[in-house]
Amino acid sequence: MMKIEEIVTTDTKTEDGKVGPKEREGLHAVGEAGNAAIDPVESSDLELLDAYSRAVINVVDGVGPAVVSVMIGGAARGRRPEMTGAGSGVIFTPDGYILTNSHVVHQADRLEVMMTDGRQFGATLIGEDPSTDLAVIRIDAFGLPYASFGNSRALRVGQLVIAIGNPLGFQSTVSTGVVSALGRSLRGVSGRLIEEIIQTDVPLNPGNSGGPLVDSRGRVIGVNTAIIRMAQGISFSVPIDTAKWVIPQLLRHGRVRRGLLAIGGQQRPLDRRLTRALQLNQSHAVEVISVEPGGPGARAGLREGDLILSINERIVMSVDDLHRFLAEWPIGNRATLAVLRGVERQRLEVVPAEAP
Repeated sequence: MMKIEEIVTTDTKTEDGKVGPKEREGLHAVGEAGNAAIDPVESSDLELLDAYSRAVINVVDGVGPAVVSVMIGGAARGRRPEMTGAGSGVIFTPDGYILTNSHVVHQADRLEVMMTDGRQFGATLIGEDPSTDLAVIRIDAFGLPYASFGNSRALRVGQLVIAIGNPLGFQSTVSTGVVSALGRSLRGVSGRLIEEIIQTDVPLNPGNSGGPLVDSRGRVIGVNTAIIRMAQGISFSVPIDTAKWVIPQLLRHGRVRRGLLAIGGQQRPLDRRLTRALQLNQSHAVEVISVEPGGPGARAGLREGDLILSINERIVMSVDDLHRFLAEWPIGNRATLAVLRGVERQRLEVVPAEAP
């Protein structure tokens, strides 16, 4: 690559072959002009980097103090119970309510919370919902730093997100990335689907579970819950809109109340000729494979072999469709099932009961 000096001296030598004063001035001028052409780009890069850094720093300064380490204790050995695991959580009220994962606190004999300033508190489990992997615990303290909830439905793919947590025991660790995909589904421990899962490329490790996923404005938009082992850049968070639906029920009942029909079912494809003859706008239905005696399904008249086509006019093509409806429908309210029995369509009235 040719140097600036070489370009200049090629055309501005004096008769004796040396660079003259005027030419030397021109050399400096070209050098300065060259720097002027480069500096705006470098300056722009620095400004972008600074803006990115400032966004992350502001989020960490604002939300970081509300992120806690959740330590799980097992059975007592000696004077103190043995701590058997740890996760993360985020304080969402100034009087000590903390949002975390159900799998972090499930069946723990003792819970302890450590804040970023080193204070440590015993915690009480308020409620948990394994079906969405969410839980609320509380510490006996007031005037605490707390985080605000955002709106996960407003997220865009490619958006900057920040995770704060305690991976592998390293407290107050910050990771950044982008939203990789929206609308994913994960199967919870209860077998139900967790809907609208947020996929990111934020590096997460054991111990990040229960910590917040935050947008660039410092609003919690997800709860970090899972990674795929042996994969890189694939992590998942429960959307905060799901948490905003779950939290009030955990505070009120200690769990999420969901309806059930007390039947066993499986997805089954429908014969195309039958769907055309009956003018059905679906390719699958749920086949009833078992009916619990005395349960809501049995009282409604459901039988083994029946095909559930819809409930309250909502098409049912999978067991997950039934779960979605029963999660939203008020327990004890009557609903209408459209059932295919043989080649005949029937309508049955069912009153879902509360799931244990």
